[in-house]
Amino acid sequence: MTAYAPLRHLAAVAVLAAAFAAPADAASAGIDPATRAAIEATCFDYLDGQLEGDPARVARSLHPDLAKRRVLGATADETLGLRRMSKDELVELTRQGALKTPKAQWNRSCAALDVAGNVAVARAETPWFVDFFHLGKFGERWVIVNALWYAKPKPVEP
Repeated sequence: MTAYAPLRHLAAVAVLAAAFAAPADAASAGIDPATRAAIEATCFDYLDGQLEGDPARVARSLHPDLAKRRVLGATADETLGLRRMSKDELVELTRQGALKTPKAQWNRSCAALDVAGNVAVARAETPWFVDFFHLGKFGERWVIVNALWYAKPKPVEP
């Protein structure tokens, strides 16, 4: 063994580490632009429909068997407590204007994160929540099948 063998080993480890430490957006960089636009349009139907108070717009973004969940942690009934919501519940909350907000106050984003065939992952964010979506492509249409959301803490009033 030469004096350089440990350095070659270290260089090989560094190359492997760099390969596995690729930026988080590396997967999203390979998404076809038309696919990205279609996924993000579905995401904006979900967000903007709620912000506009438009239940039809929200409904068209969702699979009929939507599973929407929020992690609660330990509750009186469950160790791994979840807040569960169906498509019908979310559409009804939208109908009631639960998140209706004047457009001047909108601050939202949608990003397609990864796609594999007819399934995708996306992220949506507003000042009130972050959602991670699993989407499915049915024919030419992307719809949200699963949503896991995080409710952001309310700002402290001075």
